[in-house]
Amino acid sequence: MVDYHAANQSYQYGPSSAGNGAGGGGSMGDYMAQEDDWDRDLLLDPAWEKQQRKTFTAWCNSHLRKAGTQIENIDEDFRDGLKLMLLLEVISGERLPKPERGKMRVHKINNVNKALDFIASKGVKLVSIGAEEIVDGNAKMTLGMIWTIILRFAIQDISVEETSAKEGLLLWCQRKTAPYKNVNVQNFHISWKDGLAFNALIHRHRPELIEYDKLRKDDPVTNLNNAFEVAEKYLDIPKMLDAEDIVNTARPDEKAIMTYVSSFYHAFSGAQKAETAANRICKVLAVNQENEHLMEDYEKLASDLLEWIRRTIPWLEDRVPQKTIQEMQQKLEDFRDYRRVHKPPKVQEKCQLEINFNTLQTKLRLSNRPAFMPSEGKMVSDINNGWQHLEQAEKGYEEWLLNEIRRLERLDHLAEKFRQKASIHEAWTDGKEAMLKHRDYETATLSDIKALIRKHEAFESDLAAHQDRVEQIAAIAQELNELDYYDSHNVNTRCQKICDQWDALGSLTHSRREALEKTEKQLEAIDQLHLEYAKRAAPFNNWMESAMEDLQDMFIVHTIEEIEVQQLVPKRDHALLEEQSKQQSNEHLRRQFASQANVVGPWIQTKMEEIGRISIEMNGTLEDQLSHLKQYERSIVDYKPNLDLLEQQHQLIQEALIFDNKHTNYTMEHIRVGWEQLLTTIARTINEVENQILTRDAKGISQEQMQEFRASFNHFDKGEAEFNRIMSLVDPNHSGLVTFQAFIDFMSRETTDTDTADQVIASFKVLAGDKNFITAEELRRELPPDQAEYCIARMAPYQGPDAVPGALDYKSFSTALYGESDL
Repeated sequence: MVDYHAANQSYQYGPSSAGNGAGGGGSMGDYMAQEDDWDRDLLLDPAWEKQQRKTFTAWCNSHLRKAGTQIENIDEDFRDGLKLMLLLEVISGERLPKPERGKMRVHKINNVNKALDFIASKGVKLVSIGAEEIVDGNAKMTLGMIWTIILRFAIQDISVEETSAKEGLLLWCQRKTAPYKNVNVQNFHISWKDGLAFNALIHRHRPELIEYDKLRKDDPVTNLNNAFEVAEKYLDIPKMLDAEDIVNTARPDEKAIMTYVSSFYHAFSGAQKAETAANRICKVLAVNQENEHLMEDYEKLASDLLEWIRRTIPWLEDRVPQKTIQEMQQKLEDFRDYRRVHKPPKVQEKCQLEINFNTLQTKLRLSNRPAFMPSEGKMVSDINNGWQHLEQAEKGYEEWLLNEIRRLERLDHLAEKFRQKASIHEAWTDGKEAMLKHRDYETATLSDIKALIRKHEAFESDLAAHQDRVEQIAAIAQELNELDYYDSHNVNTRCQKICDQWDALGSLTHSRREALEKTEKQLEAIDQLHLEYAKRAAPFNNWMESAMEDLQDMFIVHTIEEIEVQQLVPKRDHALLEEQSKQQSNEHLRRQFASQANVVGPWIQTKMEEIGRISIEMNGTLEDQLSHLKQYERSIVDYKPNLDLLEQQHQLIQEALIFDNKHTNYTMEHIRVGWEQLLTTIARTINEVENQILTRDAKGISQEQMQEFRASFNHFDKGEAEFNRIMSLVDPNHSGLVTFQAFIDFMSRETTDTDTADQVIASFKVLAGDKNFITAEELRRELPPDQAEYCIARMAPYQGPDAVPGALDYKSFSTALYGESDL
């Protein structure tokens, strides 16, 4: 629908405003006076009257069809005033007084008078035109009245380069057709006879509709018909003249040509307004779609990161120990993989997530959109809390791993000690039960018995000496149980067997002593009986006893044990040498790590301090600052091999089971955390400058203003209510922190204009043909496909009293784009 409603303002035309015309066009009062003072004799020219009838009828019907009606005979169909009033309502967008429905002449005159009064209320001076003449079907007066309406509502408000009305329309035609050969528009009659001017107007605005180079100046009828048919088919401009009538008339009717050409002006002017409106809407929607895409990306990245944290924390909190050092060292290796392989990308994701969030908030502020509020549990603060929990679990996990390895190392040492002592004891007890059970004393002589008793006494002394070893074995087994040694069952079984055997040996030793002593007494009695004989055989007996004693001494095996001890001494010396070499190697690893850590740690701390100063003292243009920061970031990234070397040295230390280092105060964990903070801080600082560039370019802030904003950043002070308002804008997520970027956005928003919901609503109103709603068909016709479907999917059905099926509410949609914020 052509937008004539701008003409609804109250204009006062007539003698009192004669000097207010723009440019060369003069005032409407002057112009209308000239036009109304027409030569009535010329109207009697049948050709001109025919052209006016056809043109004015078509013009009226182009508007009446919007109300579902039309006229056939311009003289007759306006006589009762009903369609005349309807025509004025359609082209003005206003309601006229209620018409009278009677058939009498007085009713018709009253209706026509209502229409004429409405025309006069728009500042139009009606000369020699009365209601009676219209009711009587006076063709000359009726055409004059319609021409007056056309002038007021279709031509008066045309304004081009400080000219208006007829002169403005003529200038518009001249500007649009200037590049075309054989076209020279100087008037609204003969300049249009060959049809090239009509075709040029169409081609200038819709080049795909006209093949202008194929037109010939000497074929005006073809040219005119081509323009009229294309205009009717593609531009919704009804055919208002016949080509033959124009060609066959020496001077076509100026009013008819002006009316026809004004329809082209409004069609293309309306198209231009629609294009402008569509461009504004497309720009707004593109911003909104990009922001929604960034929001979706944030939500997905946040969800993925939080899910990774959720899965990882239970793994880090798992404190189920493994049975062996090898299994625990595998856990430690898995943890190293986590630190080296799995976590670093997540550190980058977390940093990028914060950067994306800050950039998104900047773009939302720049486009007057409400601040982005992530889904519940996905705020940056939620991610930071989750990350802090992760790092606490991570630190506790590494401490637990190292303590567990220490425990297993202690257990392995105790278990080996238990096995060694148990094996020695078992080797010593081997055969002892059989020896004690041996009844060799039953056939022994008295001297044999005495030798056996001496041997038994030596065994009892040895047995008593082994009591301490058995107690040590039992004590080690008890400690292994207390330390939850995985193979405690076998240790306990072996220990119990040793203890049971020890008790048995004690019992057997006691029994053998009793048997030996009893046998000794018996043999001594027998020996008394042989005393006499012995005295007589003393020399021989002495020799025999001496030999027997020598033979019996061979069964005391002290010398073999002494030999075994001598064999263990060099083994012990070798073990001590190995331990000394190990400790020397460990000390080398400690010093190697400390030497590197004592360089890397202070370097990271220095860089953190430098970044803090840079962010405060930055000079030069924002581009210079950005370039400097990125160069600084590259220098930091280039330092990464030093961290990798330190990680390798740390791995060697852990593999060597070294748990302390007196040569440095820096642990690998301190270095890792510092490095991650360094990378995150420089990335955030770069992002802040990038967002400042976005703000500057979007709002035209000068370098001087930017410096003033920075100077004001630390010194603004407002009353409590105003302060709360400002804080709601610069800290919408209530984090308690205000960044310089948010402060810039606030300061620049106070002094710059951006698109508003009202402007978007006005643009949709243009596309909707001034309706309070828009249809899916109109959206698909005026907007690119993806943006049209974007609107259709999100617009609620229109609920107003003038709603039609399929009507969509563009007002609530536009308001929703900007939220309820007062941005």
